[in-house]
Amino acid sequence: MDESYDAKASTASGMVSKSCEQLISSQPTSVTESTPVSVDQSKTRALPVNRDQPSQRGGRGWRNNRDRGRGGQNKRRDMGRGEWSRTKIDKRARNDAEQEAKRRKVGIDGDQASGLSKPFSHEDIATEGRKPKRKVAVLIGYSGSGYKGMQTNLTEKTIEGDLFAAFVAAGAISKANADDPKKSSLVRCARTDKGVHASGNVISLKLIVEDPNIVKKINDNLSPQIRVWGIERTNGSFSCYQTCDSRVYEYLIPTHAFLPPHPRSYLGRKIKELAEEAGDVQGFQERQKEVASFWDDVEKEHVVPILDTLDEKIRTLVMQALYDADLETEVPEMSVSAPITNLLEERSATATNTDQGASMADAKQDEPTVQGEPTPEANEEIAAMHARRQRLDAAIKSLKAAYILAKKRYRISSPRLARIRSALSLYVGTRNYHNYTVQKTYRDPSAKRVIRSFVVGETPIIIDNTEWLSLKVHGQSFMMHQIRKMVSMVALIVRCGCPVERILQSYGEDNMSIPKAPGLGLLLERPVFDTYNERAVTKLEREKIDFGKFETEMQEFKQREIYERIFREEERDNQYGYTIERAFPETTNRY
Repeated sequence: MDESYDAKASTASGMVSKSCEQLISSQPTSVTESTPVSVDQSKTRALPVNRDQPSQRGGRGWRNNRDRGRGGQNKRRDMGRGEWSRTKIDKRARNDAEQEAKRRKVGIDGDQASGLSKPFSHEDIATEGRKPKRKVAVLIGYSGSGYKGMQTNLTEKTIEGDLFAAFVAAGAISKANADDPKKSSLVRCARTDKGVHASGNVISLKLIVEDPNIVKKINDNLSPQIRVWGIERTNGSFSCYQTCDSRVYEYLIPTHAFLPPHPRSYLGRKIKELAEEAGDVQGFQERQKEVASFWDDVEKEHVVPILDTLDEKIRTLVMQALYDADLETEVPEMSVSAPITNLLEERSATATNTDQGASMADAKQDEPTVQGEPTPEANEEIAAMHARRQRLDAAIKSLKAAYILAKKRYRISSPRLARIRSALSLYVGTRNYHNYTVQKTYRDPSAKRVIRSFVVGETPIIIDNTEWLSLKVHGQSFMMHQIRKMVSMVALIVRCGCPVERILQSYGEDNMSIPKAPGLGLLLERPVFDTYNERAVTKLEREKIDFGKFETEMQEFKQREIYERIFREEERDNQYGYTIERAFPETTNRY
């Protein structure tokens, strides 16, 4: 029994030896030490050992070498602490070099849109001399129209870029620090996006403020769209971003944005179908009761008189273009190019068939004709199509203008205003706003934000016969697009007669696609520094950061540079009217 077992073991050992020999011969010569195998040593050859390669053997050494490939946590031990510290990357020098390269590129490619000054010569810097800098809070206001946001951008026109250039021109920043805001420790309290306004915002940095007229000199170097309200001395470690307790934003929206969609539009029919499916027709009608007859009255007063001036055929096409463009029924095409193309193709086919039926002799005797050339009758028909198209376009344009004018004359009722207030109140508190921004998930802790209040102004504003509402939201901090999506959600809920409790559902785990309201109406009213102000007075012996001291100037600036600009751009572009079109592309684009 034992002999048989030994014989089998010997045979197996020989097979293993041959397999190992074949395996070894197939490996490159730089193979590292491998785990010893019990084989016939006479049939194998020694392997070269490469100490520079990571070991394949288990144990502590293998683990350390394995970790080396993941980020080099043991590089100090391998190369020595001194050698490792000498090869360490100087991140500060690298960042400075990258910024300098960007500045050189902008200087080569064209003018610096950011407003940053080009580096001064050593002679200019030496002539200016050194002046003491103080940490300050600069209270500012601006209209964001025409600017690519608040934050400095080396290739774009920004609020900070123009401000920094004005600081340099007024002597508040030395020539030695004129080429980089980081040298002055510039920090912004709230970073507004493209086109967003601010009647009050704060930046903190180190400035030369010994000149008592420094604020006036800075404003003299700024456009009327940007104003510096005042400069307050702070402690050396002050950061307006870290110290700010909360922020107050205002959003201006016309009241016609809360009107229901036209009953014959796609959205008007769709919300009615959904109410029937949910068994909530009575509730839907109750929520839309105060505006139920709005569109009927508009058509009687403004639309029917225009339609009565059209002939029957044009009137039918106008109605289909206004209401039924999204229906599955076939709508007659009124473009000029298609009928002309079809007509030419028919003429060409008729001429071709005639030529093919004629004899060769007749073809030689007759004058050659141009295939597809329109006859006088075809030209008359084409001219008639042009005229019909022009009449149709003019009629549609007149009706659209009548609808827009009727919406601007709308005045919101007390029940509808109460529904807006009820919807806005559901935002107050700590909520999960992952559906109100981008690239945030439900489980992301940063999606939770605190809203302290969200209110509607007591008295609507009437500008150029259009009624506007002022919505003010006070929150600790806000994410990208959050306020615009919050306003849009309320507008859609009230407009479509949806229960306001839908807002509570948006805080859940399910994803909702909420469109953005136009950025035109959003403005930062002011940041709040209550905690710092209390400390500044009691301990630091500094002045409060208080916008109340500049209330008169701020209101005049807000009316001239922000409100009137918003009203003009809305009158010209009708941005709020097209917001629903972007949210629902399948609508008829009329309401």
